[in-house]
Amino acid sequence: MSVPRWLTRADAVDRFPSPNAALTEPNGLLAAGGDLEPGRLLGAYIRGIFPWYEEGQPILWWSPDPRAVLWPAELRVSRSLRRSLIKGGFELRVDSAFDEVIAGCAGPRRYTDATWITSDMARAYGRLHRMGWAHSFETWRAGELVGGLYGVAIGRVFFGESMFARVTDASKVALVGTVRFLEQRGFALIDCQVASEHMASLGARAIPRREFLGLLERYCEPAGPPEVWRAPIP
Repeated sequence: MSVPRWLTRADAVDRFPSPNAALTEPNGLLAAGGDLEPGRLLGAYIRGIFPWYEEGQPILWWSPDPRAVLWPAELRVSRSLRRSLIKGGFELRVDSAFDEVIAGCAGPRRYTDATWITSDMARAYGRLHRMGWAHSFETWRAGELVGGLYGVAIGRVFFGESMFARVTDASKVALVGTVRFLEQRGFALIDCQVASEHMASLGARAIPRREFLGLLERYCEPAGPPEVWRAPIP
């Protein structure tokens, strides 16, 4: 029986096994342990790997097959969502409330009180945000944060992590703003990690992991230092 490789804090930050060594059950489990230092997180993303675990577990590293992705040109906006964009009274912003978006994504859901965004995870992505790698896209209405999402941008790839909504369509509105913002900046791909009906309804689709890794080799090379993003989204 295969078991995931155990990483230690002393291991080099790029010491991950090949994603092709990931388990098929549970799908994509590749390694455990290590830490959430910026270098290790960035090294993981570039290799098609991301952390996901719950409080009390060791850090678990994943690279599922297939992989859910969204090409900006394939974003699907339904008629009802289009109405929300036009008449919902929403304002879209980027990087104006990163910590609040993390807290919103970590909040309880209708179907569970569990969260994988532990306090250590929130601090780790907060560090990436302050370094310019992690970004939040926010939906505001009447001066109140009502939804949003966050992720990591490397090269021309945006690795989406989580989203939340406190009112109907707020997270979808944030996603539409995210795609438009990224497309204007030449981003080629949005990683959605694991396929879901929700993301499929917005245009995401599943591709083989080997194809995803090839896309990362093509698009994930940083062209320069991370950007500072802080602006309303038209």
